[in-house]
Amino acid sequence: MATTISTATNGERLSSYDPSTGQVIGTVPIHTAADVDAAVARARVAAQSWSTRSFQARAEELTAFRKALAAHADEFADLLHRENGKPMLEAYTEVMMALGHVQHAAARAEEAMAPKKVSAGILANFRATVTYLPLGVIGVIGPWNYPLFTPMGSIAYALAAGNAVVFKPSELTPLLAVKVAEIAAKTFALADLLQVVTGAGATGAALAKAAVDKVAFTGSAATGKRVMIAAAERLTPVLLELGGKDPMIVAEDADLDKAAEACVYGALTNAGQACISVERVYVADAVHDKFVDKVIENVRALKTGGDDGHLGAMTSPAQVAIVKNHLEDAVAKGAKVHTGGAEAISGSYIQPTVLTNVTHQMKVMSDETFGPVIPIQRVASLDEAVKLANDTTFGLGSSVFAGKSEVAREIGARIRAGMTSVNSVMGFAGIPSLPFGGVGDSGFGRIHGDEGIREFTRIKSTAEQVVSIPMNMMSFRQPKDMTKRLKGMIKQLYGDGVVAKAGDLFRKLRSR
Repeated sequence: MATTISTATNGERLSSYDPSTGQVIGTVPIHTAADVDAAVARARVAAQSWSTRSFQARAEELTAFRKALAAHADEFADLLHRENGKPMLEAYTEVMMALGHVQHAAARAEEAMAPKKVSAGILANFRATVTYLPLGVIGVIGPWNYPLFTPMGSIAYALAAGNAVVFKPSELTPLLAVKVAEIAAKTFALADLLQVVTGAGATGAALAKAAVDKVAFTGSAATGKRVMIAAAERLTPVLLELGGKDPMIVAEDADLDKAAEACVYGALTNAGQACISVERVYVADAVHDKFVDKVIENVRALKTGGDDGHLGAMTSPAQVAIVKNHLEDAVAKGAKVHTGGAEAISGSYIQPTVLTNVTHQMKVMSDETFGPVIPIQRVASLDEAVKLANDTTFGLGSSVFAGKSEVAREIGARIRAGMTSVNSVMGFAGIPSLPFGGVGDSGFGRIHGDEGIREFTRIKSTAEQVVSIPMNMMSFRQPKDMTKRLKGMIKQLYGDGVVAKAGDLFRKLRSR
């Protein structure tokens, strides 16, 4: 069986670093454009065979893959801890969530891709069917913040739909992807079904330009646009899961204890390095001060650093600089620091920071911070909260806390976002059956759920004539009075006159 991680033709290597110490923990090949094209060509051969297998056969292999991944859970958690910087508890949580999606995709693929009969409308003598077929080869470009869970939301669903996958991980977290490839090579009967190519931006650009049938990218909006431009050279469709500036709204009658606890977790889990992190909080004026006190109390109980810490090291030094810039900008414009702050940053560790007196003129309220920062803004009404929540080019996740569920749901429905958690944070990410994705600068397309499976399929429409009728619309042989008949049909079916059902009309035509 061929390996799924090949040596680069140029012999160059990429180092992976432990963000907490800066030490090198491993190296991987830097694959060239030629290497990427070769991987895609091998994947094409695998896809031709994989796509013809039954859903049951594919599900059995995916189940074996899942079990093999689970057997190496300790290794994955250790790699996530050392390569990404997150605490061990969060590392194991990520492993568990990734495995859940492999299981869900394998179980749901057959039903999600089942042919659907649809109405034939006026052509009632036809059977109309929609079918979903594998695309072929999917290029997946993954992020560094959730390097196992997030790309698995594309990889597992693409495989379950009958495609082969070429996966390019972030240059900051490649070792984990190599481990996935090793397990795939030992588990799947088909060689090259799931391959990994490693490297930096040039390798990712090569995959976006390669002869794949779709590119699934997760990352920043700026990079997502470049991926889309690269893919456009071949008219390759793209699925873009980009950044967010997720708002949280707290109504006057909300359970403040639960809201504060959820806010702190939603903003600080993975050191705030999540596309669905709580990045802006809007709190009703009447409970603002009390809510802030509870948030501060929760934050001060957290530990940063260490294997047992709640917050780990920031994965990217560049991201540390962005967070520092946002904090300094906020303070310069009048924000009040309650915990943490720019001065509390030490190397790759950022102490959780709570800000008040924030406005939308500050970067921390307009740009994606992607760090452990909780900016809280006082609002006079829920209408103001919704208006401010929608004052962004992003539209990924959101959350609403209110005493009355119907009020919370109504507020959530008004937020321009792809997902909303009601009286919780990030709940939509933990439910495999819910599609995940955003609008605006947060991208388009969906992973997870049945929609996530169909995202990696091509739709085929079939019209089958099952009964012949005298008045055949698909022929030049028509009665002399056909124009008159059509005029009558238009009035009957679509005009202001007596409307006849298509079925009744069909029976009339058959009787002639």
